[in-house]
Amino acid sequence: MHGAKEAKTAGLLLRVVAKSVDVIIILAATEVLPKAGFLAGIGYMLIGDGLSGGRSLGKRLLGLAVLDKEGLACKVKESILRNITLVGGIVLWQVPLIGWILTVVVFALEFIILIGSPEGRRIGDEIANTRVVETRLEEAV
Repeated sequence: MHGAKEAKTAGLLLRVVAKSVDVIIILAATEVLPKAGFLAGIGYMLIGDGLSGGRSLGKRLLGLAVLDKEGLACKVKESILRNITLVGGIVLWQVPLIGWILTVVVFALEFIILIGSPEGRRIGDEIANTRVVETRLEEAV
């Protein structure tokens, strides 16, 4: 990624849609293979941003990338760190009776931090020291 440090911070809508694509992949995997698909989906959510130049499938489709503090593409380690909070929320969904409330709380906190951050970083980005940027279309495909 050339000039990555000067790259434009990704907008909220693009980020939400990209993450929604990734969640749909997890839901599809869970539907096809209930237990194994759920675990595979969780694995994908954890490492997805560390694959393919800092782009999960959702980010790749929308022309986004995750960069580390040096402005380089996110690696698997940073991907795990930045997505552990979201995966925690997804796993909490499994808790009987109150799981869905806990999941909503986790996702709401991430969202509130994201919209309140001048740098456009959510809790996971703060933990991993990453940021999501827009890339040129030819880099994204």
